[in-house]
Amino acid sequence: MTSAHAAEQRGSALPQEAPVLPLDPHRPLALGRILGTLAAILVAGWLAYAVIVNPNIHWDVVVDHQFDDRVLHGLWVTIALTVLSMAIGVPIGVGVAVMQMSANPLLRWLAGAYTWFFRGTPVLVQLLFWFNLGLLFPRLEIGIPFGGPKLLSVEASSVITPFVAGLLGLAINEGAYMAQIVRAGILSVDHGQREAAESLGMSRRKVLTRIILPQAMRIIIPPTGNQFISMLKTTSLVSVIAGADLLTTVSRIYLGNFEVISMLLVASIWYLLLTTIASVGQHYIERRYSRGVHTPQRLSRRVRNNLTGNPAMGAHDA
Repeated sequence: MTSAHAAEQRGSALPQEAPVLPLDPHRPLALGRILGTLAAILVAGWLAYAVIVNPNIHWDVVVDHQFDDRVLHGLWVTIALTVLSMAIGVPIGVGVAVMQMSANPLLRWLAGAYTWFFRGTPVLVQLLFWFNLGLLFPRLEIGIPFGGPKLLSVEASSVITPFVAGLLGLAINEGAYMAQIVRAGILSVDHGQREAAESLGMSRRKVLTRIILPQAMRIIIPPTGNQFISMLKTTSLVSVIAGADLLTTVSRIYLGNFEVISMLLVASIWYLLLTTIASVGQHYIERRYSRGVHTPQRLSRRVRNNLTGNPAMGAHDA
């Protein structure tokens, strides 16, 4: 082997410096994206203009009735129905979800039957059923069953008012959906968490309330927020039983002044305002329970900053 050949072999054995690849983290503007954005703006602007200048919409009626006392009363009924229905439906959902995951087959069967029935029938049918409960049970009685003495007996019509019927229908129906949401959140927690807590001598109740549910909240909160927003709009169904909600109120008003579209716009503006407030609240609650978990957007920003060597990554990206 010649010296020149040996030197060539030694040179090839040395580590070669990796080539530097050009990295441009800024994506070029896509022509299709720009055209799509312009088209969306044009269509939205045209629709807004067509609605605003439409002579059949009396905006003065909309403004005059936006803060009408009757409308505000209906608004508060809608808010009360939403908050109370969720306040009742969420605990029902938690209880049913725990029953579905119980080792007791009877509890699992009862929980499955509950979710099957109330998810399988329309909420409108359930509202009508509760409103007409007096046809099935003219008197509501509490006492010893199977013909025993009665401790309390009242007329069903005096108890099942339109508001109570709406609350029962919405809350019990919501419990069936919340049960599936809570169950999915509980199943998302690693089983090792339960085993570790039980190895420390914690009871099943403490494991559920202190270990499982706090970790499951990150999964439970987003769909629960969506359910709350959906409930704001679902309360409009109680108008079929004269529930005195926002839609019922504006319906009674336009039956008197014949301003159907204008009054429906009044209701729509309030519904949009309520859902916007609820969406903002949901955003902050989700962010609180997602602390320490990087979203895909944050992760991509961190990767881009690390690749480009940008030291200006703020604390909000960490």
